[in-house]
Amino acid sequence: MTPFPPPLLFTEPWEYELRFPRDPRGPGIVRATLRAVLTAHGLRELIERAALLTSELTTNSVRYSDNWASVRLLWMHPVLRISVTDTNPELPEPLKPSAESVSTELEKGRGLFMLDVLADRWGGCAIGEEPFGLGGKTLWFELSCGGPPPAPVPALAA
Repeated sequence: MTPFPPPLLFTEPWEYELRFPRDPRGPGIVRATLRAVLTAHGLRELIERAALLTSELTTNSVRYSDNWASVRLLWMHPVLRISVTDTNPELPEPLKPSAESVSTELEKGRGLFMLDVLADRWGGCAIGEEPFGLGGKTLWFELSCGGPPPAPVPALAA
């Protein structure tokens, strides 16, 4: 039997990616996966903000895209970057409340407002058309981890 490699140190970079179909169950599966990954890597302090923002972005991907979406988690100590990519090339518009359109404006733009409030940094870009006709966009956000790194967790305990 081959022994398991030692767990990554808290400061070592890592990356996970999950691609999911345009299905209303996708955001829940992504949230569960995100929670498991962040817990296993000792990043519990980032879980709630990361789950809320990722849920908003993935829900919009399912709602407004016509194909698959993917979520990428990238840890570069002390920053976690989460990117959501989908096949809809339109970047969302920020919330612009006005007296006559408050009720309709509340339906759109909340995700960007949440990113402004909860993320340390965020951005997005359109993706050009690929050779097989798929383009899209990527929205990303970063969360910084404060405090000293936790003690390494054995791989089997995670």
